[in-house]
Amino acid sequence: MLYKLRQRSTEEGGFTLIELLVVILIIGILAAIAIPSFLSQKSKATDAQAKELARTAQTTAETVATDNGGSYAKVTAPELHTYEASIVTTATEKEAYLSAAEGTATTFKVTAKSPSGDTFTIERNASGEITRSCVQATGSKGCPSGSW
Repeated sequence: MLYKLRQRSTEEGGFTLIELLVVILIIGILAAIAIPSFLSQKSKATDAQAKELARTAQTTAETVATDNGGSYAKVTAPELHTYEASIVTTATEKEAYLSAAEGTATTFKVTAKSPSGDTFTIERNASGEITRSCVQATGSKGCPSGSW
């Protein structure tokens, strides 16, 4: 019986150093491919958050105008935050914020900024046309065409 146990333990082999190195090399190659795509997802998410924030600010600006007889003159960042508490107006490094909001009697302009540096603007002119534009930060891919 003792002989069979000794024989069995000598027959069992582990992985060789070469096999372990090959596995580590394969994992390294896969990580080199996957990590850059994961890192770009964060900037895409913050850009989407900034777009959504600009859209929320637009809706809130329309609400302000409704409460003030159709005038957008009271559209400011603090006023929009008063109407809608989810509108962030202070600059942070981790989430998008409303960097500017201004209005006249017939027009308004709201701008949201992403932590990636991209800025997204929604503007209403006197005839009621809405335009969306963005300014892309260096190295960012949030708004390649200049509008969204």
